[in-house]
Amino acid sequence: MKCPSCNETLLMSEKKGVEIDYCPNCRGIWLDRGELEKIMDQSTNHYANKDNYERDYKNYGEGQHGDQNRQYPPRKKKSFLNDFFDF
Repeated sequence: MKCPSCNETLLMSEKKGVEIDYCPNCRGIWLDRGELEKIMDQSTNHYANKDNYERDYKNYGEGQHGDQNRQYPPRKKKSFLNDFFDF
């Protein structure tokens, strides 16, 4: 299959039972029918556990923005969805 944006051949990767097509050239990510729903279902299941929600909020939520005394650049926020899109 070809990338709709740049016509490069798409590569396929399977992450947690979801097949994701991605373009190595433009870094576009393309999902087939039903794949977004699978990711959303896994997100719902992940955050249904209160411990997961609180841990992710503590690690990646608003708490990071208040620290004005840092001497290093802020890190990009991550979530469990990075497991899907770590190409």
